[in-house]
Amino acid sequence: MFEPLETILLTVGPNDKNRLDELGEAVLQVAKPTDATVVITHVFTPDQFHEIADELGVPDLAETEVDEVLQRHESVRHFERLFDDHGVGYELRGVVGDISDGIIDIATATGSDRVVVSGRSRSRVGKAVFGSTAQDVLLNSPCPVTFVKERD
Repeated sequence: MFEPLETILLTVGPNDKNRLDELGEAVLQVAKPTDATVVITHVFTPDQFHEIADELGVPDLAETEVDEVLQRHESVRHFERLFDDHGVGYELRGVVGDISDGIIDIATATGSDRVVVSGRSRSRVGKAVFGSTAQDVLLNSPCPVTFVKERD
């Protein structure tokens, strides 16, 4: 018997600006019919966090205030409007640290039933040299992962 989906972790990264609609569609296809709550998350590296905080005009924020930066992030506001329009419950969860580990930790902490990540195709050499956050999450997630590929 299938367990009902209660929590879906939507991961948003700095390279997702061009695929917000695809990510939102993938989440809505699952969250709406199951009445699941979506946890919108962004894992910032320390450098990314401080850069974005500066861009938002709040350079003195401590990493413990990551949710304040997350709430003001353009992509998060996009998903808040989308989920509000469709009556899908959501919450925000941000973290500063290693991206793959942060996603896996949040999935574990929230008891997520599904993780939604995005990515792009890379050559074998690109994967070997730069690694792949999506691949790490796919291999180490505590629950099934939906991968939303960048459209060609």
